[in-house]
Formats: sequence, C-alpha cells, structure tokens
Amino acid sequence: MPTASTTSPRSAKTGAKAARKPSSARSRSATRAKTTAVRQAGTTTGETGGVFGDYAERAVLIPVGAALIARDRVVSSVNDTISTYSSPSKTQAQLRRFERRGATARNRLEREVRKARVRVERELRQRRRKVEKTVSDLGERRDTVAKNGNDLANRVQERILNLV
Repeated sequence: MPTASTTSPRSAKTGAKAARKPSSARSRSATRAKTTAVRQAGTTTGETGGVFGDYAERAVLIPVGAALIARDRVVSSVNDTISTYSSPSKTQAQLRRFERRGATARNRLEREVRKARVRVERELRQRRRKVEKTVSDLGERRDTVAKNGNDLANRVQERILNLV
C-alpha cells in the first residue's frame, strides 16, 4: 500500500479533501480507495473477519440484486403490454394476429389428424388383406387335408375289403 510520502502532491491533496468531506460527498475513486485500504488492512490483521464480512455482504446483496432484476423484467413486461394495447387500432391488430395464429394452429392440427387417419386406414387395409389371405390359405389347406383324409380313408377301406 503506498504511503503519503510516495504519492504525488496532487493525490495527497485529493486524499486530504476527501478525508475532510462528509462520506456522502466523497468521490467514487476516494470511496473505492478507502474500501480497498480497509479490505487490505482487514486481510492482514484479521483474515477471518474479512472473509465473514464478505460472505455477509454477498448474502445481503445477492437477493437485493435478484429482486431488482425481477422488478425490471416485470416493469418491462407491463410496459410492453401497455404499449401493445394502448389504442383501439393496436388492440384490433393484436386480436387479428391472435386469430391468424389460432387459424394456423387449427389448420396444422387438422392436417396432422387427416394424415394420421389416412395412415391408420392404410395400415388397417393392409392388415385386413393379410388376415383375409391367411384365412383363405387356411381354408385351402383345410380342404386339401380333408380331401387327402377322405382319399386315405377310401384306400384303407379298400385294403381292408381286399383282405377280407
């Protein structure tokens, strides 16, 4: 930390003036210089107190800053809303935008539903054809098995009759 003897005469005067002024009238640089000096002094003499002080300061400043940012966002949102609906013509224009957006969403949904219905109907037709073909094949196999069974029964009956 520089001492008063190593500083220029001008900065020494500024520091002396800043020391005589009330704290509300100090310049930003003087306030920063004093804060830095206090922090440096605190870290050399009582490291723990400085660290706890920093944590306490942060614990207070963080929620305050967050609340201020939230307030700014709310104010901005309200101002945007007020400017959007400030006159009947602007309100009508906004309502037309909403209507167009709603119509677009409805049309898109209807298109998707139609596509889904067509896809389901196509799959149903394909499955129906496959099932009908399988049933037809099973009917033909049944008829073939029945015919072969009758032929076999007739041959067995003929052999039995030939043996008797």
